[in-house]
Amino acid sequence: MRVIFMGSPEFSVPVLDALVEAGHDILCVYCQPPRPAGRGKKDRPTPVQARAMSLGLPVRHPANFRDPAEVAAFADLGADVAVVVAYGLLLPQSVLNAPRHGCLNIHASLLPRWRGAAPIHRAILAGDAETGVCIMQMEAGLDTGPVLLRRVTQIGESDTTASLHDRLSDLGAKAIVEALARLPELTPAPQPEAGATYAKKIDKDEARIDWTRPAVEIDRQIRGLSPFPGAWSTFRGERIKFHLSRVTDGQGAPGAVIGALTIACGEGAVEILSAQREGKRAMQIEEILRGLDLPEGSRFE
Repeated sequence: MRVIFMGSPEFSVPVLDALVEAGHDILCVYCQPPRPAGRGKKDRPTPVQARAMSLGLPVRHPANFRDPAEVAAFADLGADVAVVVAYGLLLPQSVLNAPRHGCLNIHASLLPRWRGAAPIHRAILAGDAETGVCIMQMEAGLDTGPVLLRRVTQIGESDTTASLHDRLSDLGAKAIVEALARLPELTPAPQPEAGATYAKKIDKDEARIDWTRPAVEIDRQIRGLSPFPGAWSTFRGERIKFHLSRVTDGQGAPGAVIGALTIACGEGAVEILSAQREGKRAMQIEEILRGLDLPEGSRFE
């Protein structure tokens, strides 16, 4: 098929690769414009742009689609379909209508649950047992379009946003290739409004740990915010981020160290498996304990 691809972050790259490997004709790749990054604040292309350039594909990165010339340029490509995954710009109806089969979005949740910006984080934070990807026919509403195909994966007790991100990216890549191959036979299923939830963008204010909460909630917070922005707490004035944990038995004053790096919560305790001190990389707990004295009874605030 003649495909326009629209995506920006690392999550979208495996999808682009899968479309190319499946033999589709990628007419153009749309992504967010390069933005200043790094110490020198030089413009850095998005992961999708970098991958598209390495594949020799044409790239466009308009700031928006308010300019009629941008809409006309999109329509003039004569695409059969546009595949959209974590693109980052709202598409007007004129763009949604331009390809022959419209625009298909790969959304990283089981719609209508977790419409919006942060479905992977929110699924872990909420303690969902499963999630997945949906191939959705895009319409003007936010992730409200009918679903053509859905694929499910379980959320394990050790899953973080990072691990689930990678699994869903691969699942989405396989699902869109299947959807395009089966497009004439797929029947779009309207989303029910019952059960719809909104996955609002993660706020850094959500990252500080309140040790009076139950261990099961703190464990979800640690895994759901790993690797970014990273759930954190302070120990003797130093901010420490936690990247992986598990719920364990134990009791004590909330925030108290009750063994190795097991920390008491309002109910139960969490065992920290990976953490990151200020100015350092994330480390397994054995490395952390070699450089940080954590006697039993000491407190995280």
